[in-house]
Amino acid sequence: MFTHSRVAVLFVVLISCDPVYTAEIIGGHVAVPHSRPYMVLVERHMSDGTKKYCGGSILSEDFVMTAAHCQAKDYLIYLGLHDMGHLNDEVELITVEQAFPNIHYNNVTLMNDVMLLKLTSKARFGSKVKPINLASKNDKALPKSCIVSGWGETKESNGLLSPKLMETNITLIENENCKVEKSYCSKGEPGPGLGDSGGPLVCEHGKAYGVVSSMFKPVENGPPLFRYAKIPDYNGWIMSTVKTALMRKNAHNRFQ
Repeated sequence: MFTHSRVAVLFVVLISCDPVYTAEIIGGHVAVPHSRPYMVLVERHMSDGTKKYCGGSILSEDFVMTAAHCQAKDYLIYLGLHDMGHLNDEVELITVEQAFPNIHYNNVTLMNDVMLLKLTSKARFGSKVKPINLASKNDKALPKSCIVSGWGETKESNGLLSPKLMETNITLIENENCKVEKSYCSKGEPGPGLGDSGGPLVCEHGKAYGVVSSMFKPVENGPPLFRYAKIPDYNGWIMSTVKTALMRKNAHNRFQ
């Protein structure tokens, strides 16, 4: 939430199955099949027995990145997926060994909304499954045109996830509050919708600049602002988390 705003804020997490938020990827289109091989669908198994969904991106053969508010009891990751109605042997299904939400994640304000998921087995890379490159601290200029993608709700999906991967172009805006909260923001539609949380904000040179986080309205009847956790501000944490997790795994294996 923008704590610096003087007006009331309507703040909504972009997860699935929440009727409060009705926006979706408006003005988007179906992605060319497997043109975004870094995309994954994160199936979340909740403590109450229900399933919810988020997006995510492949960091390496061992790790997937998503939003910290996409935490669940267990996870099933779909890699190499395009059409949920046509699952085949080329779609990899991998469970999660351990989740690593950012240590400074705040589940009220949704600041630091980034999480890494350690896979129980290594992803098999190929033309339909590839890792994404992350923007670094050197990528300081605000990207002017970016793309978000996901299987979140659309107008045609009647409250359900889109069966096919959708994508749309967005333009980031200059916003001081976003900078303070280590986020990028876009204003109005098109934008991500329910079920798109955790997916990557992809900009120049195909790099992931952000993680889809949340929507809020600085003015009750005004256009929504969409927030994306700013990856360049989390590179240090990402690298140290991956390194520590792999070191522990290797140490554990040596003593088996």
